[in-house]
Amino acid sequence: MLSARAWLGRVLLLPSAGAGLATSRRCPGVWPQTWPHRSPSRGSSSRDKDRSATVSSSVTMPAGGKGSRPSSTPQRVPNRLIHEKSPYLLQHAYNPVDWYPWGQEAFNKARKENKPIFLSVGYSTCHWCHMMEEESFQNEEIGRLLSEDFVSVKVDREERPDVDKVYMTFVQATSSGGGWPMNVWLTPNLQPFVGGTYFPPEDGLTQVGFRTVLLRIREQWKQNKNALLENSQRVTTALLARSEISVGNRQLPPSAATMNSRCFQQLDEGYDEEYGGFAEAPKFPTPVILSFLFSYWLSHRLTQDGSRAQQMALHTLKMMANGGIRDHVGQGFHRYSTDRQWHVPHFEKTLYDQAQLAVAYSQAFQISGDEFYSDVAKDILQYVTRSLSHRSGGFYSAEDADSPPERGMRPREGAYYMWTVKEVQQLLPEPVLGATEPLTSGQLFMKHYGLTEAGNISPSQDPKGELQGQNVLTVRYSLELTTARFGLDVEAVRTLLKMGLEKLFQARKHRPKPHLDSKMLAAWNGLMVSGYAVTGAVLGQDRLINYATNGAKFLKRHMFDVASGRLMRTCYTGSAGTVEHSNPPCWGFLEDYAFVVRGLLDLYEASQESAWLEWALRLQDTQDRLFWDSQGGGYFYSEAELGAGLPLRLKDDQDGAEPSANSVSAHNLLRLHGFTGHKDWMDKCVCLLTAFSERMHRVPVALPEMVRTLSAQQQTLKQIVICGDRQAKDTKALVQCVHSIYIPNKVLILADGDPSSFLSRQLPFLSTLRRLEDQATAYVCENQACSMPITDPCELRKLLHP
Repeated sequence: MLSARAWLGRVLLLPSAGAGLATSRRCPGVWPQTWPHRSPSRGSSSRDKDRSATVSSSVTMPAGGKGSRPSSTPQRVPNRLIHEKSPYLLQHAYNPVDWYPWGQEAFNKARKENKPIFLSVGYSTCHWCHMMEEESFQNEEIGRLLSEDFVSVKVDREERPDVDKVYMTFVQATSSGGGWPMNVWLTPNLQPFVGGTYFPPEDGLTQVGFRTVLLRIREQWKQNKNALLENSQRVTTALLARSEISVGNRQLPPSAATMNSRCFQQLDEGYDEEYGGFAEAPKFPTPVILSFLFSYWLSHRLTQDGSRAQQMALHTLKMMANGGIRDHVGQGFHRYSTDRQWHVPHFEKTLYDQAQLAVAYSQAFQISGDEFYSDVAKDILQYVTRSLSHRSGGFYSAEDADSPPERGMRPREGAYYMWTVKEVQQLLPEPVLGATEPLTSGQLFMKHYGLTEAGNISPSQDPKGELQGQNVLTVRYSLELTTARFGLDVEAVRTLLKMGLEKLFQARKHRPKPHLDSKMLAAWNGLMVSGYAVTGAVLGQDRLINYATNGAKFLKRHMFDVASGRLMRTCYTGSAGTVEHSNPPCWGFLEDYAFVVRGLLDLYEASQESAWLEWALRLQDTQDRLFWDSQGGGYFYSEAELGAGLPLRLKDDQDGAEPSANSVSAHNLLRLHGFTGHKDWMDKCVCLLTAFSERMHRVPVALPEMVRTLSAQQQTLKQIVICGDRQAKDTKALVQCVHSIYIPNKVLILADGDPSSFLSRQLPFLSTLRRLEDQATAYVCENQACSMPITDPCELRKLLHP
């Protein structure tokens, strides 16, 4: 079979040098080595990479972050994308390209006119998507080529992640790379025959231009169409075999002890002792890895490896929080760090990162008792509440990396977030009294956060010299060291730094803001419900739990179809802050159900409101009906009907920037079994884990969340039952005791004494548990065998955390 790489190399006469890689928001394994979009060189990576040019070619491009740029030109006539809701598609609505949204109209045109389909996939805060839009899709000549010789289709990968996953599988399989924008050429029957990512508009010394690619593909379609079709069919057949995940002849999942040990060893080998994290550069937060390490520590507390796992996770979280990947001025975390030190980030902020990191820092606080971690968790949620929240309770998707340094200027990566020494000196000129030397608030601030006159960004991260004098705030010294350096009081310095950050925050409000992707996704809203619910429960803050409740209410009101019981994937912010939907609606995918169910289970444990648990069970039933593979086990990513016509129906099989929906589903099933006793949930959990046995055996570190669930499944789940009135102080004291302890393998159940309640009907043994002397009483149960009654939170703590 002639591979796509070989085909492009032969047909396009591409150079043989290795292709450069770029970065992109949604790939869990992007490994750029330098500042986003500054350098033409890139490192190699795992399965999710962002390619600089055709995946099957040898083309180099600048490394890339993401950003938004004004893409519409008012004097031009809009194309049909003007009628779409997606912010990404609307950014292309004034291109001189005859764009179609993904759908039957485009497919019918391709078949009727016997033209190849040009599929371009991206998202609204993708830097290289915008670069290509400006350079190529706004080009009149390229627009004519795309409109006359191809049927051109634009897809927002966040609206249609199924389309993105299918064709990214092709791109990665034919190149070992991938990323966004993803550009793939398809037959009229939607089978891919060549693909890539970003293309520059014109040829360079080591680059093939997009116009050249289009001309060559047009020529080959006319002259060698049958060969292209045959090759496309062979590639599709091979991908079908390669992507199959099934129980096969296996009866049981693999040994949890073996998978745990191998996963930990692989992480240990890649761990950065000095700065934390698991790569040289770039470095990603990867909360799924931190969650695995905490779980591994709990089950190996008395061993050297257990202590090591705890240290790895806590140190990584501390270094991240002190680094430039954290927005010290406006809170929240950026997408990833471009260097080993967590110093210079790619500045995009995503909802799913904030949601998962809030949970990770809350768990770190549970384990360590160090308020440093709880403060970070609260800061994350402060940012989300202020900047990513819809007034009706939903949560927006992301803020861009790029913004104009000044109004009317071209957007630039990080412009909103960086500072010069002059700016800080002007904002913080006040003298500091009591210092051992003449000192202003600005000088103290710059010393603590590492600002210098020349700027603190390495020239290797700024090859064009665009960032001279610019600084990214990063904590260079502990509070104690900064205090000692100037002979000041710790609390005084803490106050001065806090006041300095607030002044910078107020000043930053006057800068042009990065683009806000106000699209709301059910999956990420589900993750955010978990973020608020878990953090609120751990810290005992009802205010945060209320935000989680409002998020769940938003999902039920705006993203749930009562008649069919299905979730909708997306909704959008309309004029005057209203909530709008596409017509027809975009229905949910597996991750929407899995992440929302997780959020609802976390919200039930935080609030003890059984209505959320009841809805979680109904959604799980719908998920099983729409996505479960009754023959091979596990869940497909998309509904069969929704994915009709796509050459593959995939199962999500990697925990990355977001956990795999199958990993989350396995854990949901385990918890649902604990809440209801329904054997079907446990059977499905075991079947799913068995289906993914080969994947876990091959590279357990690619599925740390699933390995964690495998361990939980092969242990005994604790059912912690609190008998009491939900609003009573003694009940709340026992509940808060449970939440203060890191116990990932448990369900928390409130038994209010009503035999007709939802949970009493699910778990009849609850009716046998009584309050002791009319006090709120706790029982710790395993396999429906319960401990002696406990009324004292201290005694409960001893039992749960010996």
